[in-house]
Amino acid sequence: MEINLKRTPRLYVDQPLGLDQAIALSPDQGHYLGRVMRLSAQDHVRIFNGEHGEWLCTIEQISKRGALVIGTEKISEAQTLPDVDYLFAPLKTARLDYMAQKATEMGAGRIRPVITEFTQGKRFKFDRLVANTIEAAEQCNLVCLPQVLEPVKLPVVIRDWDGTRQLIFCDESAQSSSPIEIISKFKGQPTALLIGPEGGFSEREREMLLSQPFVTAISLGPRVMRADTAAVAALALVQATIGDWQSSNRS
Repeated sequence: MEINLKRTPRLYVDQPLGLDQAIALSPDQGHYLGRVMRLSAQDHVRIFNGEHGEWLCTIEQISKRGALVIGTEKISEAQTLPDVDYLFAPLKTARLDYMAQKATEMGAGRIRPVITEFTQGKRFKFDRLVANTIEAAEQCNLVCLPQVLEPVKLPVVIRDWDGTRQLIFCDESAQSSSPIEIISKFKGQPTALLIGPEGGFSEREREMLLSQPFVTAISLGPRVMRADTAAVAALALVQATIGDWQSSNRS
């Protein structure tokens, strides 16, 4: 019987994958497959990690305690994400979830929460941030995960910055000009994108950023955007201009 891969559930695991490899799934994953997707023994699931690619697996056992699946066929190699860091000031929970999901879908290689003077969500659950990147990768056919780093205060980030990586930050006070022309100059270079909090950066933070030789400010146009909207717009600009969208043939 031909298997419709598009309709086959996908799950991420932090375990080795391979032919005839047994993979033990968590109770939550077993619940999802058995109760939500109504699968049972001998049905199929797609399993991936960031090292061994994606495998079609057969369910051997499934219960409320989890599930056991066996690797039967490799269907995709592991992917390499663009060398783009995504730095952002955490927002309140629902919008933070959205930003983590969209950054993953847009292909950020690393996700770095940065605490600024006007950051609203200075306390947030790191595990939830990771869970949102996993969920997004499962849903959008990524065969990898972005690296998620612990939150750091902005002055520390700048102090410890690798000067060979260009840092682009979205500045509401920047002179309006074509962000595409500015970003295009960094093609082929390690790049990072910094999105500020609601209310933007403080004047002290702006001065600190603009004084660094590796920092470039861009404008996102004449309208003031919410931080989560600005994140998607800026990531789209970076990926379309110097990222992997130009060479991608995925649908």
